[in-house]
Amino acid sequence: MLFEPLVTPSIQLANRAVMAPMTRSRAVDANTPNALMAEYYGQRATAGLIITEGTSPSPNGLGYARIPGLLNDAQVRGWKAVTDAVHANGGKIFVQLMHTGRVTHAANLPAGAEVVGPMADVCPGEMYTDSKGMLPHSAPRAMTATDIAHAALEYAKSAQLAIEAGFDGVELHAANGYLIEQFLNANVNQRTDAYGGGINGRNRFALEVARATAATIGAHRVAIRLSPYGVFNSTGAYPDVEAQYVALTQELSQLGLLYIHLLDHSAMGAPPVPAELKFRLRAAFQGLFILAGGFDRAGAESALKAGEADLIAFARPFLANPDLVERMRAEAALNAVDMATFYTPSPKGYTDYPTLAQQSSVPG
Repeated sequence: MLFEPLVTPSIQLANRAVMAPMTRSRAVDANTPNALMAEYYGQRATAGLIITEGTSPSPNGLGYARIPGLLNDAQVRGWKAVTDAVHANGGKIFVQLMHTGRVTHAANLPAGAEVVGPMADVCPGEMYTDSKGMLPHSAPRAMTATDIAHAALEYAKSAQLAIEAGFDGVELHAANGYLIEQFLNANVNQRTDAYGGGINGRNRFALEVARATAATIGAHRVAIRLSPYGVFNSTGAYPDVEAQYVALTQELSQLGLLYIHLLDHSAMGAPPVPAELKFRLRAAFQGLFILAGGFDRAGAESALKAGEADLIAFARPFLANPDLVERMRAEAALNAVDMATFYTPSPKGYTDYPTLAQQSSVPG
């Protein structure tokens, strides 16, 4: 199953292995993709689908050091080199649109940008800055209804730029405690207006972003990532989390989105997403379903054969193994991940991981 093609009217993929989005902080010049990034993604184009690192649709969303944006012509040109490299090697690639919201330090933002979120509450914890090292997260300004409408339009505009840059589609990052999940999560969103106060209010921003983006580039090129039960950035479960995500998924299905990408953080110590909830979300969504979270080849094959998903996403294995699909097919050993180089700006631990062919050519 894992190595079989996936063919639908909207997308055709060479296999069922997805490269999950992973922030790598290599956009060193004005948050603009570069030749090193094009090399990195091109190396991994044998994945059925690549989902890029989180890429901001807004100046206000560039909360981490050196993450890319998709806001201007220079960034479109930079991403075009990436998509060209992937397509030249036979792959498909979606850009993940990630607005960091309150998970930000102002020192990482460009001039004129500001830290915003659903509330004025500071996100607990610290943020790395190139200028001053680790610092507490900056205090956000609570978004007004006007700010919220503007943010939804920023996602839609960025999605249009994504198509101009050659992407096959966009994935909305509504997981891991970033802006969309800040509205979804009852532990973060304490608003009492139309964007809070209950399931429908908390879901409203996510749905408005999805509608605006789908209206701009077509729902068949829009997807979303969700992480119920995730704990990153002070989110976590709450009493009606399951009812809320089922309701959200039903509405996303009605919009006709291409896929839902469900992330289970239990492999990294978070509470697992209950199997029953995964089943309910899959049943509620008529499009494709991607599962992510700690999978190896055997686990991926099992989930696909059981009908639990259409595609399986792998993160760190794809970072350390540009030829991961070939290695899994051959049941070959995987390269170890160098965690010390995850967020550094150099090629080390990024484009220098060897393939099987390169390893076999080294004299013994």
